[in-house]
Amino acid sequence: MIDIFSAFSMVFDFQIIMLIFGGTALGILVGALPGLSATMGLAVLLPISFYMSPIQGILLLLGMYTGSNYGGSFSAILLNIPGAPPAVMTALDGNPMARKGEAGRAIVISTLSSFLGGVFGVLCLIIIAPWLARFALDFGPAEYALLALFGLSTIVAVAGKSMKRGFIGVVIGLMLATIGLDQFTNVPRFTFGRYELMSGVSYIPLVIGVFGLSEVLSQILSLKDTHVNLQKVGSFKTSKSDIKKILNRFLPSSIIGTIIGVLPGAGGTIASIIAYNQSVQTSKHPETFGKGEPEGLIAAESSNNAAVGGSLVPLLTLGIPGSSPAAILLGALMIHNLRPGPMLFLEQRPMVNAFFIGLMIAQFAMVIVGLLAARIAPHIISAKQKVMMPVITLLCIIGAYALNSSFFDVKLMLIFGVVGFFLKLLGIKPAPIVLGLILGPMFETNFRSALELSQNGYLIFVTRPISIVLLILIALLLVWPFIQKRMTEKKKQDAVSK
Repeated sequence: MIDIFSAFSMVFDFQIIMLIFGGTALGILVGALPGLSATMGLAVLLPISFYMSPIQGILLLLGMYTGSNYGGSFSAILLNIPGAPPAVMTALDGNPMARKGEAGRAIVISTLSSFLGGVFGVLCLIIIAPWLARFALDFGPAEYALLALFGLSTIVAVAGKSMKRGFIGVVIGLMLATIGLDQFTNVPRFTFGRYELMSGVSYIPLVIGVFGLSEVLSQILSLKDTHVNLQKVGSFKTSKSDIKKILNRFLPSSIIGTIIGVLPGAGGTIASIIAYNQSVQTSKHPETFGKGEPEGLIAAESSNNAAVGGSLVPLLTLGIPGSSPAAILLGALMIHNLRPGPMLFLEQRPMVNAFFIGLMIAQFAMVIVGLLAARIAPHIISAKQKVMMPVITLLCIIGAYALNSSFFDVKLMLIFGVVGFFLKLLGIKPAPIVLGLILGPMFETNFRSALELSQNGYLIFVTRPISIVLLILIALLLVWPFIQKRMTEKKKQDAVSK
């Protein structure tokens, strides 16, 4: 009880509340602008959070994460262009409603659905996270090494169409993680005589480079002066029938979103697709979906916002970032000397409770800022990329320099940005690289510690129940894509034979 009162006293401060609202507003802006994403927004905002206290910096980023996930619905409804990947399914029914002159109604339905889904996800986070953290207290070095391997395996499995490319990305990240002083022997590794690399590759230049600058380069090369059909917002009037539909539909979709969010690597996009399909299959009038059906909009928005709370469960309890935004949040926590895991819940319980309360406040901020911004949203999201890209590039440079006041970090960021751009062209996504850099030291340290503690060599990894379960899960993750591919091919063959 004392921890809860301490958490409330930490959060209910004017400056903290303003930072949550400010982060949420920035997130909505980033999510609404086509071409930008939650990951890019968090990467650019991350260096600013270092100059704040841990509670201020993390809640600012959580506000950004919450707002950007919701902000994509604006451009999806008004432009038929998902501002963020999770808003893909929102566009299916949101834009047809806008074309009917019901854009305002669609925005209200989207906002209320996002709010209820987000609140549900946070409540699940509050309930599940402490329980999972207590369970994780039984973990030793062997379990933590396998847990890091599990996180890496998950990213490989969901890295895209090609598992090989995901594996290459993870290996690149692991190679970068070996640079610097060996933690056990203090011998320099792959530093090439540069003292700046003695402490390893800095996390910030890598994140800003591969997520921020590489995306800017991609956007610049694909700039087109095409005309977009921007819909007017119109009236915000909603009926009792709309409210009834929201209350009936948000719960099953939020449950799906939270469960999918907890699974590392899944995220809001997959959650919205599954929830939307479930809504179609259980509807009495499935033929109306895709033509401006509010239930489709409700399912998409409540599920992808519920996934935010779900994605923080493995991050806070196990230190496993299951998505690109979660990977950036992991880095922010570590730089503020808050190592995610079960000990965080024991040693920093008031801080963890403050995160939960702040995240709940962000849901209310999302509704208030979202509805206030709806009128000016058409003018904002129609801003030309030719104006936005130079601004983002400047922010990337400032962010890379700001942490250590080092031009070497700026050079690293530029190198990582260019390399990340070419890797994207080859189909290698940045998330596995960043996660390899983050989870690599965790795996190496615990793997070597486990071997030093073991009297039976590698048998320490197969003699404890938790280790065996983790090994089975890792094997399933790596084998499942091949099984799934085989099942798909068999279905096609059966369909052809019929």
